[in-house]
Amino acid sequence: MNDTSNTPPIDDVKASGAEPPLNSTLSTIFTLQSRLVMVGWFILICLPFWDFGKSIVLLVITMLSAVYAYLIFFGSRFDEGHRAPSVKGFLSLQGVMKLFKNPRATLAGWIHFLAFDLMIGLFIVIDAQQQMISHWFLVPILLFTLMIGPSGLLFYIILRLVLTGGVFV
Repeated sequence: MNDTSNTPPIDDVKASGAEPPLNSTLSTIFTLQSRLVMVGWFILICLPFWDFGKSIVLLVITMLSAVYAYLIFFGSRFDEGHRAPSVKGFLSLQGVMKLFKNPRATLAGWIHFLAFDLMIGLFIVIDAQQQMISHWFLVPILLFTLMIGPSGLLFYIILRLVLTGGVFV
């Protein structure tokens, strides 16, 4: 049983202007999803030719996507004490900043990044194998994609253009 004697009631937190306490379930989801995605990155970087590797990476992406969808469509119970996210938030930078003050929306955004960056990593590995590009060239690119997704993709596009002379069609 959790000891909540030191946690002020939500109404008191709202009145004081302080942020409500973070839901521990969201923190657990964050930790689990952040660890899960590393399974996919390990496979892409260290085991790119393993027969089951791409299927497992796709399974990881599917699991991330399912958690993301749950948070977006059914996760409003995690909004206790926080303003519920609104679609209107996507129309301006200020709106997006307000949107990410909600822990559920922030977590969903994080999982969105994890899933899409891993999907880009999978694309890079598959395309490089089809183009006969050495995996050794990909390792730093995959690390860039893990850390700063679009830049890793840009580096891969440049590498592919230099090595194959071809563009995507």
